[in-house]
Amino acid sequence: MNFNRQIVLAALLLAGCGTTASPSPTQPSSFFDLVTPAPNPSATPTPFQPLPLGATSFFIPANDPLLLTSAADSAIATSSLPPETPTLLPTIDAVVLNNTIAPQPTFDSQIFNNGQDTINFLLIGSDRRSATGSTRTDTMVIAILHPNEGQVALISIPRDLWVSIPGFENNRINTAYQVGKSTDYPGGGPGLLKETIQYNLGIRIDHTAFVDFNGFSDIVNTLGGVDVPVSCAYTDWRLIDPSYDPENENNWYLHTAEPGVIHMDGDLALWYARSRQKSNDFDRGRRQQEVLRALFTQALQAGTLTRIPELYENLKDSVETDLGLGDLLQLSVYTPKMTNADIRSYYIRPPYVSSWITDGGAYVLLPDKDLLPQLITEALSPPVKVAERQAVTIEVMNGTSITGYETLAATRLNYAGYETRVIPSDRQDYGSSVLIDKTIVQDTAFSAPILSVMGLPPNSLISGADPNSASNFLLILGSDYEPCFKPESLGQ
Repeated sequence: MNFNRQIVLAALLLAGCGTTASPSPTQPSSFFDLVTPAPNPSATPTPFQPLPLGATSFFIPANDPLLLTSAADSAIATSSLPPETPTLLPTIDAVVLNNTIAPQPTFDSQIFNNGQDTINFLLIGSDRRSATGSTRTDTMVIAILHPNEGQVALISIPRDLWVSIPGFENNRINTAYQVGKSTDYPGGGPGLLKETIQYNLGIRIDHTAFVDFNGFSDIVNTLGGVDVPVSCAYTDWRLIDPSYDPENENNWYLHTAEPGVIHMDGDLALWYARSRQKSNDFDRGRRQQEVLRALFTQALQAGTLTRIPELYENLKDSVETDLGLGDLLQLSVYTPKMTNADIRSYYIRPPYVSSWITDGGAYVLLPDKDLLPQLITEALSPPVKVAERQAVTIEVMNGTSITGYETLAATRLNYAGYETRVIPSDRQDYGSSVLIDKTIVQDTAFSAPILSVMGLPPNSLISGADPNSASNFLLILGSDYEPCFKPESLGQ
């Protein structure tokens, strides 16, 4: 098993993170539902013909936790909205929600050769509520592998995305699994969730995976922990010890992850990836991808390969997936094409969605019919812009006394599609960050985007043409460097 197989394994791990809000001192913890996906007996019909609202044969009781119907539940739901998003948008014609949502074009063989220019994985974290028997899929990440280019695109799907569930009522996307499970839909919960994603987003799902909390922690511990580059400080409630009773408010404290490279064991990585009491689902999606990318990076490092048998033994007991060992081995042929800039991140968030309140008082996210398809198209399309950026190599040097800044800056450039290499620093007292252009052409068409990604002014650019340099640019970090950034603003 080599790097690409590890990428798939690492991707499967994060499916168990963040399926519910981190319990506050007044909230009990919850657990995952592990389900073995049943194979679909027939090909997926395209397009689907969902029933109009009210014509469904499936009924969800009014007190089912999958639906928010009370004022108290509505108040809780606001925690999933970003602070900058208005609570109530201008009036929207009720027809938009009461009619079925038109299907999105499926990215099939007409766009991608033989439909196999991408291999698409759906990573699911499910939340089983033992009292009601309901199962929520509050973590959904689509991992799109471009085998020919050796690149991966990650798409985080918010749980409150308002969708048309084929054959059933319009509802949040995190209810599709439960509906499929409760109605014996072909393929069960995974089958209907796959159909829902293909209908609303136009993405064919080839494989699915489920992970529970304990399994995620065990696998991270098997790896010896994971080094997560934390660019923005994050504070939230955390149990003093994972063995403590989460229903006792005295067992909780406010924990802060400061900027830097933090070595996380399984418990800390799980907390960082699933907490959202003091943020929202969009920010949680960002942190989940941070952990996932860190696992990818760690898979590149020497020593990981020797622990694959141990990792696989833990994984097979913790993950329910339709991927077999042979499938994983077959993916390994794409390994040589992978670099630290080969993971692209996408997030379904404003402006691709807008907040709206249903007649029942539930907060949901309406997809923008023009913008969201553009995001999906970019994630599924051959990464031309990334290929252009990967032709540029950037060395990163930490000119400050703050440990880890070089890794944070390199990771930031990786998000934007640049290949990086960290080099030792000659000194640690640089006051200002600078970008040295070592190319012969000295073309601002190459340097300007780098300055923009790093948040540096134009006067930070220094000419230093060097025909013998192994890199195109050298980024030296000074004490003025601000590590916090929004990955969705970097462009791909």
